[in-house]
Amino acid sequence: MRNGLLLLVSVLMLTGILAGQVRAHELQPSSLELRQLTQERFEVIWRAPLYYRKPHPAQLRLPESWQAIGSPTVRSMPDSQLHRQLVAVSKGRADGAVIRFVGLESTITDVFVRFVWLDGQETTAIARPSRPWVEVVAQRSGWQIAQDYAVLGVEHILSGFDHLTFVLALMLLVRGARRLLITVTSFTVAHSITLAAATLGVVWVPAPPVEAVIALSILFLAGELVKVNRGIPSLTADYPWSVAFAFGLLHGFGFAGALGDLGLPQHEVPLALLMFNLGVELGQLLFVGACLALLMMLNMLRRWPAWMKQVPAYGIGGIAAYWLIERVSGF
Repeated sequence: MRNGLLLLVSVLMLTGILAGQVRAHELQPSSLELRQLTQERFEVIWRAPLYYRKPHPAQLRLPESWQAIGSPTVRSMPDSQLHRQLVAVSKGRADGAVIRFVGLESTITDVFVRFVWLDGQETTAIARPSRPWVEVVAQRSGWQIAQDYAVLGVEHILSGFDHLTFVLALMLLVRGARRLLITVTSFTVAHSITLAAATLGVVWVPAPPVEAVIALSILFLAGELVKVNRGIPSLTADYPWSVAFAFGLLHGFGFAGALGDLGLPQHEVPLALLMFNLGVELGQLLFVGACLALLMMLNMLRRWPAWMKQVPAYGIGGIAAYWLIERVSGF
């Protein structure tokens, strides 16, 4: 019965993963950087990712009192459009001004906003479909920063289909609630270490190889699952927490790459890093909880044929192989 239920759970999750992979670029947040060049001049850099292969529907609208200097430049990239504009802002008219993103409410993506001030200080804010605007502030409260980065962490892990596939493979491999808890905790501790180290600049690893090896780690777990289903001894089945810890160190670099793209508020780096990591863990627990809840709801289903228990292993392996080839070819 358990194999059949896990099969159904994995098939449902893989369907979501495949659908999500198609939408991966569409879920990327937009970004806006407002960089102060002089007391009354700012550079505005607006990156709008493609949204379902079309220009992003959200339009940047600066305060009416801000005056454009020269013509804006637009650079088209494979996955986004980059807009640059110089603006003149009268002294005292920046702090407290409202920047709007018209049309963001009709999307499912956020806009990460970074303000870089003349003295080198940085502040951040996030616009969401439910609140498609941000207020320009020279200093944000710790509570606001904590809330924003926790939400970013949850959103990142729930749209990180490779990380979720890895966790799903672990769930299919590990037998027993206690062993599963220890394994997931080991994975969490490991990627928290490398996330912090990479974000703080202690260690640096180029992103493309990391993404490729993450796909390879999923392919490895798929192979281990095939072994377990055939009754062959498996390193991961015998020592799941050790394998989860080793690969968790690698996955942490992947999380750090995403956080590096967003940036951290200069005056609240430890707080933002902590809350982003807690958000990632919360999202991961939500994923595990959803899988377990679905498993409990399917307890009354009939037994599946024995040969079908290999379907999840080959499904996960096929997806991981595709990701590996795609990422290696992109070097």
